[in-house]
Amino acid sequence: MGGTVERGGRGEALATIFFELRGASVLARNARLAGCEVDLLVRHGRTLALVEVKLRSRSDFGGAVGAVDARKQRRLLRAASALVARGEDDVRIDVVTIDMEPDGLRLTHYPNAVSASA
Repeated sequence: MGGTVERGGRGEALATIFFELRGASVLARNARLAGCEVDLLVRHGRTLALVEVKLRSRSDFGGAVGAVDARKQRRLLRAASALVARGEDDVRIDVVTIDMEPDGLRLTHYPNAVSASA
């Protein structure tokens, strides 16, 4: 299925389609905020979501959801804080996981997956 970067781009493209089908607007892909790369910036109503997308072809080591470690969570929180400092009122951090399974892909959306208390 290609290299890591290529797979990541495909995962982001699938997540983009997912959000657009739900009526959200994807404002940016691979945005840089406060020294952190954010896979997607998604606007849905008043809410601006920073979205981390993880695609995994194997479920070892916790699959895609297990790939959002504490270091990445801290970086996403720093990026979200930068948006709040710029005047955004309703900011959240979501995670979209895409796991490749024998019968196809499984996309799961975790709204508010990372918070200051995480």
